[in-house]
Amino acid sequence: MELDSVLGSFATYARLKGRYDDDWIDRLNHLYTTIILIIFTIVVSTKQYVGEPIHCWCPAQFEDSHVDYTNNVCWISNTYFVSMEHVIPQHDAPKKEKEIGYYQWVPMILLFQALLFKVPCILWRILTASAGVNLDKIVTLAAETAYISAEDRERTIKHIVRYMDRWLENAREYRSGCFIRLRQQISKYCCIVWGKRYGNYLVTMYMFIKLLYLTNAVGQLFILNEFLGTNYNVYGFEVMDHLARGIDWIDSPRFPRVTLCDFRIRQMQNVHDYTVQCVLPINLFNEKIFMFIWFWLVFVSTLSAGNFLIWTYTMIFRQHRLRYLKKFLRVNDCYKSELDKKMAIKFGEQYLRQDGIFVLRLVGKNANDVMVSELVLQLWNFYRNKPLFRHANQISDDNSNV
Repeated sequence: MELDSVLGSFATYARLKGRYDDDWIDRLNHLYTTIILIIFTIVVSTKQYVGEPIHCWCPAQFEDSHVDYTNNVCWISNTYFVSMEHVIPQHDAPKKEKEIGYYQWVPMILLFQALLFKVPCILWRILTASAGVNLDKIVTLAAETAYISAEDRERTIKHIVRYMDRWLENAREYRSGCFIRLRQQISKYCCIVWGKRYGNYLVTMYMFIKLLYLTNAVGQLFILNEFLGTNYNVYGFEVMDHLARGIDWIDSPRFPRVTLCDFRIRQMQNVHDYTVQCVLPINLFNEKIFMFIWFWLVFVSTLSAGNFLIWTYTMIFRQHRLRYLKKFLRVNDCYKSELDKKMAIKFGEQYLRQDGIFVLRLVGKNANDVMVSELVLQLWNFYRNKPLFRHANQISDDNSNV
């Protein structure tokens, strides 16, 4: 929410953000990271397809057409890196070990990374669409109440509460049976049993999506390690070590700017072998881009892991869900008598259940706790006016009179 408040004043950002069915850590993954990767893709593509991505030092007898051919053949075929202090290998096997074959595909891998960061978001919206509730609409209406008049605000809150009440009632399991009651009891305490009728469908799916975000952020470090083939997993640590010791790496073995290229030219029955030295200006950009991506992936992975643990702590354990509700009931002076305390537990476990409390927490993440407090009060009043609650209240009053 802090990052959203900084960027929220920009109209373009508001159009990009669009939806309110997740928290800001999710948007850090599927929105901000995707935008960064697309920007990097544009930068690298511009340099590759508009400028000169490679320029080779050719023999003096080469004409302009020969130079163009050399540049093209060395670009589409992989070059290899040998430091100036070492002798160029004579055989193909040592050259193959030092081969650099990623620079042609950098725009594609960056787009692929952006797609991977977007997939969990797309999956989450498909799953919520099948849950029987328009989660984005609820949270959006709640978040927009801060900018409307008092009358419209009250009308909007009542509309949200009525909609949530219908959703909560329609999502109930009306069948009976020993096995069904057992499944309902298990679903209160763990996500092994889950479903739309058990009140934990949204929570389970959201935790699954959170795990996907975390797996994706960590997994991309290994994907890049395979793509670059340069022990990329420890790249950031080496950068920090160089900076700490004040070492400058001009000839980077991971992103070399000067490489070697072997190619053959056939003239009649003769085949001439050439080894030319090439400059890869594109690697000047690649080095900085993938350096930033390493630190960004570590940053996103750390925040995603912490966020996943926090959501697990607050939503999976029953006492934390009830404590969250009781806090707002106390604020609204609805948690005083013994009957209120007993009915508050039923309000959380039988009426709202895990999914209802999850929606309230999501409103709090995207709007504020004042809005959550008003929704809890209205939902509590809805619950108190239900026939079963009035019957229980009447029985309690009769017993106290006796």
